[in-house]
Amino acid sequence: MGIIAVRIDERLIHGQVANLWTTKLQASRIMVVDNEIIKSDIQKTALKLAKPAGVNLSILGTKKSSANILAGKYDSQKVFLVVKKPGTLVDMVNEGVKFDTINVGNMSQKDTTQHLTQSINVTDDDYDAFHKLFDAGIKVTAQMVPSDPIKDFEGILKDYKK
Repeated sequence: MGIIAVRIDERLIHGQVANLWTTKLQASRIMVVDNEIIKSDIQKTALKLAKPAGVNLSILGTKKSSANILAGKYDSQKVFLVVKKPGTLVDMVNEGVKFDTINVGNMSQKDTTQHLTQSINVTDDDYDAFHKLFDAGIKVTAQMVPSDPIKDFEGILKDYKK
């Protein structure tokens, strides 16, 4: 089966991902892809502690995750892929990984972001990355929790002023 869902959520594994999404998707593995976290033992330990019992966890960089996916390593599993930023997914697409749909959850507000929704704030780099995903034919949605209505993210992003 392989990747069953892809989510952008800066918090990575937390209550909504660990409990609501993983349960709804019946995921057998959460794959966190982040080139910075793989360098931090403290952050990796925190993610291991946050994952739900009975669910496997992979914490990988973009190149290794892409190679594993393309090699079919997870084909017999139900993998929930989580990243912090859309640029990570652009890198994976450039490595040859195919995504049908990407869900945007939480992207925190910072000095360099523009507020789009209650939980989604993007930078110019994020904006450009989302357009690369759109150009690759990937559907991008916004949905905080499974019970929320699914919104078309391309429509939301039209409010961004670059």
